Amino acid sequence: MERNGAVMIHLTWRERETIKQVKCIHTDAKKYIVNNALTAGKTYDVKNETEEFYYIIDNTGKVGGFYKEYFQNVD
Repeated sequence: MERNGAVMIHLTWRERETIKQVKCIHTDAKKYIVNNALTAGKTYDVKNETEEFYYIIDNTGKVGGFYKEYFQNVD
């Protein structure tokens, strides 16, 4: 799964180990529609994380990247 020498990890995120879990606290997006992919109050498995985004398996069953502002950490 390499392309031009770079591993395309996004193709295997569904199978990757869960890093942690986060709970969706709202779906009030300013610019994008997220309420079809997230449910407030639901807990999601984080498959990857950047400074700005969580990559989770969303309500569609696919891995999607969402701003961290929609979530809180689950202890």
